[in-house]
Amino acid sequence: MKFIDEVKITVRSGRGGDGCIGFRREKHVPRGGPDGGNGGNGGSVIFEADENINTLLHFRGKKVFAADNGQAGSGMQCDGHYGADLILKVPVGTLVREQDTDYILCDLAEHGQQSIVAQGGIGGFGNAHFKNSVNQTPRFAQKGFEGEELAISLELKLLADIALVGLPNAGKSTLISCISAARPKIADYPFTTLEPNLGVVEIDEVTHIVVADIPGLIEHASEGRGLGTKFLKHIERTSALVHLVDISECTEPFEAFEAYTTIRAELEKYGRDLSTKKEIVCLTKIDSMLYEDLEEFVDLFEKQLDKKVLPISAVSGKNLDVLKRIMLKTKETATK
Repeated sequence: MKFIDEVKITVRSGRGGDGCIGFRREKHVPRGGPDGGNGGNGGSVIFEADENINTLLHFRGKKVFAADNGQAGSGMQCDGHYGADLILKVPVGTLVREQDTDYILCDLAEHGQQSIVAQGGIGGFGNAHFKNSVNQTPRFAQKGFEGEELAISLELKLLADIALVGLPNAGKSTLISCISAARPKIADYPFTTLEPNLGVVEIDEVTHIVVADIPGLIEHASEGRGLGTKFLKHIERTSALVHLVDISECTEPFEAFEAYTTIRAELEKYGRDLSTKKEIVCLTKIDSMLYEDLEEFVDLFEKQLDKKVLPISAVSGKNLDVLKRIMLKTKETATK
């Protein structure tokens, strides 16, 4: 299924039904009086978060989504039927904004959460409603009120505990395929991953964390280069980052550290607190390196960052269990 995380649509709630002008006409009932019923309310447009949906693809190809109109009232004081609400299901983590003002109408972050975006129009009163001691035979009724029409944009921001970030071909897809049941496309060339992937990492029978594989970032990504900011937004909701640095083709430790600082600079430029998130730094693709060479890389990173870094291998599985435990502990610390 193609991953779609941004769409623009128009939603329209239903118009309220008109009130009825009617008079009771029955044999042996003189002066029956007004009996026009009220119009029914129009249907509202409601967005609902559904954990069984993971893309906005179903909104492509259709631009206008409208709820039903309310029916007009009728004689014998019969009110019109209410228009049916239109419930639009979206993935959990969807932001609904007004296109013109960019105002956030709702943030659907939990399964089953609902929000009325366009309220249905109210039905008009029939002439029976206006009968009183002064005017016992009103010959007028109220028109139904128009519904609301809004041009809105839907923006999906994935809900994950941990995000995997790094330059293209740093080993993010391989790692998520090894620690979860996710099966992203894996190849030995950059930009293999063109859309985010989610994987559930089981720590034990009752504990798990959700990890997002974010497509590779490059220098000036915060300005739109490469895949740009298209997927940086998916990091915003995460508790922490796992920063993967490929050291397999680096002849000197400083080359790997430059790759690390490139991504850090883009996170800082993008803002929105990405650079302040807790970070686990992992050196990847270590299988072909000598122990002494690996130690040089680890020492440089730990001196520069003043914290521990973790060398890992998705091929041999080295330190993957350690990484899982660290991710869980980091998530728990970040959410306190």
